[in-house]
Amino acid sequence: MKSAGLIAAIAVLSIGPTVRLSGQGGGDPRLQTAVQLAQSGRTDSARAVVRAARDFNLDARAAAELDPEALRALVDTPPMVAERRAVVLRGIEQMKAKGKARDELIRYLDNPNPTTVLILVQGDGDAAADLATRATAVQVDRLSPDRVGRWAAHHAGRLGLTIEPEAVELLVAAVGSDLGALAQELEKLAALAHGRAATRADVTAAVGVRQGATVFDLVDAALERRGADAARLAGLALEQAGMTGVRVVTALGTALLGTALARAELDRGTPHARLEDALLRHLRAARPYGLRDWREEATRFARWAGGWTRADLGRALRRTLAADRALKGTGTSDERGIIVQLVVEFAVPAREAA
Repeated sequence: MKSAGLIAAIAVLSIGPTVRLSGQGGGDPRLQTAVQLAQSGRTDSARAVVRAARDFNLDARAAAELDPEALRALVDTPPMVAERRAVVLRGIEQMKAKGKARDELIRYLDNPNPTTVLILVQGDGDAAADLATRATAVQVDRLSPDRVGRWAAHHAGRLGLTIEPEAVELLVAAVGSDLGALAQELEKLAALAHGRAATRADVTAAVGVRQGATVFDLVDAALERRGADAARLAGLALEQAGMTGVRVVTALGTALLGTALARAELDRGTPHARLEDALLRHLRAARPYGLRDWREEATRFARWAGGWTRADLGRALRRTLAADRALKGTGTSDERGIIVQLVVEFAVPAREAA
């Protein structure tokens, strides 16, 4: 089953008694919205639920923290003034393979409570055979970049917030494709706007980012090898809410890999006229996280590749890996200094740096 089908099924309470999510499902606001719809009585099949029973009819726990008794208490509790209740167990792959709690879970899955929807959330990777055969499997993928902005506008509407298109664009540029983080920032904007349309200025106030000073502006300057501009933007990007040195370096590394892919296509003889289409096919196949619109990114990678040699890109990737390790090391306090040094090095050709 696809994630969209799961969400619709939960929303109308038509899903089976046990669901296993893998991929990005754990903190996906789309899943949370579906469960809330099922509890609120706003769907035809959820009419028996009253608002006062919402909290009682939804439990979310870390699977590894449960003992057999706690697990049974969760799944065997009957719903309050509702047809069914939902139990979400996160990190199912972290349960001990031969542990008592996991054994109890398998016994429950063989005879599940018909009034409980049990949602098992695991990270990427294949599920154990005993779980895979006992639950409806759903792969929850991240939204493609071109859909993130539309989701943000839609979710804003669910919050009663009208948001201007330019504000959505700046918000996504600042926060990225993480729907959970976007949902949190939209809640802030709803409180800030208070009945009026949220503007770009509101995003600046809430998130701490200015137009032209996002992490993507930093990436553009760095890959265009404009060292002075990139160094100036490094400090501005780090000032925005939720931004870290690791996130900045990850964005730079992703852009470098895309540019290296474009350079490799050119070196193997791909014509310039076909380069963007070739890159777009690669992006659609890999579905990398953290990029902007894939077609626009393909255009950028193709353009940037003309300003880099294979040797330049190899050196820049090694420097980026070293910066990532330095930022993740203990006692790191000068994130800005590490990033400034990195983007300035990008601007220096490999022969001059040697």
